[in-house]
Amino acid sequence: MGLSDEELDAVRAIERGDGADDDLDPFFTGADRARPVREVRVEPFLIARHPLTVAQVRHWLPEYEDSFTESDASTARIEDDLDELLGALPFRLPTEAEWEYAARAGTTTLTFRGNGRPDEDQVLDDFADEDRTTAAENAFGLAAMGSANEICADVWISHFTNAPTDARPRTGDGPRVVRGGGGDLYPWQGCDEWLLLLSATRYERQGFTAVRPVASVPTH
Repeated sequence: MGLSDEELDAVRAIERGDGADDDLDPFFTGADRARPVREVRVEPFLIARHPLTVAQVRHWLPEYEDSFTESDASTARIEDDLDELLGALPFRLPTEAEWEYAARAGTTTLTFRGNGRPDEDQVLDDFADEDRTTAAENAFGLAAMGSANEICADVWISHFTNAPTDARPRTGDGPRVVRGGGGDLYPWQGCDEWLLLLSATRYERQGFTAVRPVASVPTH
């Protein structure tokens, strides 16, 4: 789990190949937020194929409205209603370790697609019709991993030093961790939003977020 030296080298290669829109010094300066790389034991769990849609959120919160979405099938953007939604859901949030395990789908590259720069088509596929969304699933059959910013169960810390090695969420006061978010800035505006699609990208929650429910595997 975490941003490896090899992944950092892959980002540098993209920058050298003029694949970056701007100076990536801020990214490299903040890379320690996703380091050091560490081994984490993740127990079996169930995770939703995609973040909750507007229609799904309204199943638990009938009055929910989202002025940014184009249809009830769009990914719901939750802000003020987050605590109420989490209290109503019969599921839990993924831990950071579970989310990254799901996003990587067995890979160790920048994204499950490899070490190349993710492009706008990835976001468009993730939020397009069902055929394109299905074609864009990762090897675990999960759609849109990284395209929407998704809240995790963990409280934010700036790096992984002394973090649990058994995928337990970090508890305490403060903002929660968010993963992904490349599509939240669509249409891309030339400020390297593709970096938010990387499997290891992490930051603290501010504003709206998507929710991808998780459940433990039943023991009986």
